[in-house]
Amino acid sequence: MATRKQDGFSLLELLITVSIALILCGVVFVSVKPALNTSHVDSAYSTTLMALRNTRDLAVTQGNQYQVNFIGGSPSTIQVWWQPPTVPPAAQPPMQLVITYALPNDVQFAVQAGFPASAPDGFGTGVTAIDFGQTLAGEPYSNVVFMPDGSAQVNVVNNNGNYNSGIVYMTRPGDVISNSRAITVWGATGRIRGWRLAQVAGVWTWVQQ
Repeated sequence: MATRKQDGFSLLELLITVSIALILCGVVFVSVKPALNTSHVDSAYSTTLMALRNTRDLAVTQGNQYQVNFIGGSPSTIQVWWQPPTVPPAAQPPMQLVITYALPNDVQFAVQAGFPASAPDGFGTGVTAIDFGQTLAGEPYSNVVFMPDGSAQVNVVNNNGNYNSGIVYMTRPGDVISNSRAITVWGATGRIRGWRLAQVAGVWTWVQQ
């Protein structure tokens, strides 16, 4: 009696199909990975820019002092603190944490070899990740305080009225340096600008983003 051939795939056909699928997945991953890396850097840049601008707006609209702390490492984070007003004769109340922002795990406040020594807006030299003109001694982060007039100054407690200008760099350590961003703060006005690296006449240069 004749037997009926069963429908379906043989083991060899299945192995060939799975192999092709794995190869295609690998090709897609390799082609998409650079864009994914760039998106992480862009996310870190947007988060840092938003944190600075929102904090400055809070200081101006609410008439209070707000401090932004940049904390390096992995993950790199940003802390925003609020200084409640003092009501005499009471002592100055302690600062209160408002919010903490975290950068993507593969992006840090860091620098890489090849960063231009000529930093944007004239702040920093490309060798210090968080480089403000003045910072609090003994603290493991650099910071900037936004005042009700919009300026960026040194610190909340015992503020000496000095403006605090500086720069913070964001990059993926070990990645190409073009995948890096920077943000500057000008103390006198609190102006905040974003920057990216581009080659100008064959030289890596910070250009405003």
